[in-house]
Amino acid sequence: MKRINALTVAGTDPSGGAGIQADLKTFSALGAYGTSVVTALVAQNTTGVQSVYLIEPEFVAAQLDSVLSDVRIDSLKIGMLAESDIVEIVADRLQRAPLPWVVLDTVMLAKSGDPLLSPAAVATLRDRLLPQVSLITPNLPEAAALLNTSAARNEQEMCAQGRALLAMGCKAVLMKGGHLEEGESPDWLLTVDFEERFTSPRIRTKNTHGTGCSLSAALAALRPRHEDWASTLREAKAWLQGALQHADTLEVGHGHGPVHHFWRWW
Repeated sequence: MKRINALTVAGTDPSGGAGIQADLKTFSALGAYGTSVVTALVAQNTTGVQSVYLIEPEFVAAQLDSVLSDVRIDSLKIGMLAESDIVEIVADRLQRAPLPWVVLDTVMLAKSGDPLLSPAAVATLRDRLLPQVSLITPNLPEAAALLNTSAARNEQEMCAQGRALLAMGCKAVLMKGGHLEEGESPDWLLTVDFEERFTSPRIRTKNTHGTGCSLSAALAALRPRHEDWASTLREAKAWLQGALQHADTLEVGHGHGPVHHFWRWW
């Protein structure tokens, strides 16, 4: 099996369910070696975000340079970028040294609703970063924010917004439909010449903290071993479904607990 080196660029979660901690757990669970660059120190737990300490953009750049100058990176997952200067730095480094696969999780809000991306940074992310990534994975509120419109209310509107994001320069879009009030959770994978619907039964659990982080990290970890995004997504969703199904076996926090990244072994 090919050895995969994956990099996550994101904020932290000291409770371990989201952010860089979730990304590294996901990489390990799926057989990829994880490296990381920290963009923000986030005081958060299963009940919400209490405080955010932004890393100086120059130090984010120094971390990126340290990793990229030494380690072969096969795949990159980008999470919380927090502010425009950090978005610019990541976009600049990708322009200088393009990576084979780049997954952008458009992190704007925590599960609790706390903002994780400044309004000014949304435009920078849209204009500078979107055209350089291989796949973006917005949920419905995030897609709406990128497009400066209201959130999709059905699958037809989801697909229309996905196509609008493709028109901005994205190579592929995964529109996540978890916010739709339906019995199943529909996702749409869209490229300029391909569209496919993916569904999963909703798991009745409150322990969903870090679901988006973990899915995007799974896609980054698995893409180098697959022929296309569709087959990558099938494996990633199957793993995440198991992580959700086993989430209640963990005992972490008093709010929305984490998914069980290591359900196949514990």
